[in-house]
Amino acid sequence: MWVEVGFGSGLNVPFYPSDVTAVAAVEPSDSAWKLADKRLRATPIRVKRSALDAQTLPYPGDSFDAAVSSWSLCTIPDAVAALQELRRVLKPGARLHFVEHGLAPDEDVRRWQRRLEPLQKRLFAGCYLTRPVADLLNSTGFIIANLDVFYEKRAPKFGGAYSLGVAVSP
Repeated sequence: MWVEVGFGSGLNVPFYPSDVTAVAAVEPSDSAWKLADKRLRATPIRVKRSALDAQTLPYPGDSFDAAVSSWSLCTIPDAVAALQELRRVLKPGARLHFVEHGLAPDEDVRRWQRRLEPLQKRLFAGCYLTRPVADLLNSTGFIIANLDVFYEKRAPKFGGAYSLGVAVSP
């Protein structure tokens, strides 16, 4: 069984590996969950919305084979608590597949991120621009197995500094 933090409208569902049969969806937005309905009806994967908050997951330890987090660490009020909870519920050796935007690799872009972050948070549901994704993963005990940091070409650099990768729960 997998857990997905920030399930949103279910965009990841068609891309799950064929051996995934069940997903516990962590999604606070009722609107996003309603948008997921069409994708949920089109998949054989059992998806259950079973938590609203990644900071306090209602699952026993060592419950999940893998986790997914897509563009969600930026809006979770306490990203460290959420990652600690993910580590707690993941089995040893389980993988966290992630794509997140966050702190840019270039100092010039970081300055703009720091300037724009207060407005960004106000306009986009508390979304932070300056979360250091790799540092957050490392500080919560994950071991980064694969990481690609890049700028999304269709987004301004201050909002399009992406981290894509896999981290392992020891």
